[in-house]
Amino acid sequence: MKLSDFDFNLPKELIAQYPPETRDESRLMVVNRKTGTIEHKIFKDVLGYFDDGDVMVINNTKVFSARLFGKKEKTGAKIEVFLLRELSAENRLWDVLVDPARKIRVGNKLYFGDNDELVAEVVDNTTSRGRTIRFLFNGTNDEFRAVLDVLGNTPLPKYIKRKPEDIDKERYQTVYAKHEGAVAAPTAGLHFSTELMKRLALKGINFAEVTLHIGLGTFRPIEVEDLSKHKMDAEYYHIPEATTNLVNTAKDNLKKVCAIGTTSVRTIESSVTAMHRLKPADGWTNLFIYPPYEFKITDCMITNFHLPQTSLIIMICAFAGFDLVMKAYEEAVKEKYQFFSYGDAMLIL
Repeated sequence: MKLSDFDFNLPKELIAQYPPETRDESRLMVVNRKTGTIEHKIFKDVLGYFDDGDVMVINNTKVFSARLFGKKEKTGAKIEVFLLRELSAENRLWDVLVDPARKIRVGNKLYFGDNDELVAEVVDNTTSRGRTIRFLFNGTNDEFRAVLDVLGNTPLPKYIKRKPEDIDKERYQTVYAKHEGAVAAPTAGLHFSTELMKRLALKGINFAEVTLHIGLGTFRPIEVEDLSKHKMDAEYYHIPEATTNLVNTAKDNLKKVCAIGTTSVRTIESSVTAMHRLKPADGWTNLFIYPPYEFKITDCMITNFHLPQTSLIIMICAFAGFDLVMKAYEEAVKEKYQFFSYGDAMLIL
């Protein structure tokens, strides 16, 4: 299949600009791969599709305030710095994207905050917009993180056409977020409320935690028509032994293993034994899933509605079949589902 196959028309008004009022009351489209049927539900109705012993794999990564606005030394020119990855906590070195890139050169000092509370120095060029910067900060790492949290903004995707607000600090984060390191939320997980998770647990559903720190590479446009030529950016992931035990017990007992979000799918499909069982892992993955692909661990998944021609919708098509996914997306547009990060959800059985 070619990249151009994964295009579709999406009216701009269907791109969600705010989260739903209540996490678990967004809409849910249920797509059944065996029967080809499509149902329209409310998210908390997922309770009816899972039984005792089933496992939901959740990505417990935590989004940090990655977008900083500041000024350049001497000229005072306004700049935006997007924190991508911490290279060295001890030396406060970070990989970042800068805008406007042409104005920011090696050796420049950058100032953030009304009173220049934070200062950084550009130490290297990495890509056309990429830089390595060193923050000049004398406090502890916890104090540094606290300053970043105050000065930084929630890194909402560009298709949300507004400035971050107080609501985003809470809602662009899952209720089970633990390990800081993502610059984008694992959005399928945003639909889970604490109450719904309790109800699922009471029904005997187990939650198996993994960590994949989402980078901007997940959303980078694919620029090659031949999908086999696309290279994903590597992202850090961790699968603890407790998670492998839960998942493998479910597989052995013919219970469902449901990945919550495409990042959970990529994580568990990145560390598989020859017997199609999950194994503990700690490292980096650049797995790009596109048709045809044999899923070894994932039995079903919950995901949001994705951008055309992205690695995300391509993965969904690898899982559910191209024709069924395109039919579901056509139905979603017709029924005015909300799309992307703050949008509605799809359960694929």
